[in-house]
Amino acid sequence: ASAECCADALLTLINDILDFSKIEAGRLALEQLDVELSPLVEETATLFARAARRKGIEVATLIEPTLARMIRGDPTRLRQVLSNLIGNAIKFTERGEVTVEARPLLAEKGTEKFEIAVRDSGIGMAPDALTRIFESFTQADSSTTRRYGGTGLGLAITRRLVTAMGGDITVTSTVGVGSTFSVTLTLVAAASSVATKIRRLRG
Repeated sequence: ASAECCADALLTLINDILDFSKIEAGRLALEQLDVELSPLVEETATLFARAARRKGIEVATLIEPTLARMIRGDPTRLRQVLSNLIGNAIKFTERGEVTVEARPLLAEKGTEKFEIAVRDSGIGMAPDALTRIFESFTQADSSTTRRYGGTGLGLAITRRLVTAMGGDITVTSTVGVGSTFSVTLTLVAAASSVATKIRRLRG
């Protein structure tokens, strides 16, 4: 089990470095595909349910029914952003739950603006740590790295991916209470999503 954990950690590190290098070199190509947003959020959160249960914590999703059904975007990178945030939330939470919330925001015609927030009841971070948490090879402090491991690249990659998609990521946190990472994105509405809305309006 120990060898397997080391192999997984090494693979994660290699993938993170490759991703980071690609982004920094400006070679990140984003796909534009029709994406079913709610299932993507649900399925990504479900992937972490077993790891959460092993720690005695729950993963819950709260998706507003008015969230856009279909958007145009890169499903792989959207999942990567969500996976990084949910994985981090579980890693730094010893009890309680991790909640993934998705809700629509006001958007211009032809676009879909939405927010996905990953909320945990974990260790939280001090205000000074929040200013550097998205920097490369950085964690809240050295004791965090020793206790929880990690490459210190996950959040740096996440922020760059969100930025590449034209979005924004913010964090609020209280030591001993937990953290909330919020991603706001404005993506093109998929034609099928627009058609569905028109059919609904026509009854």
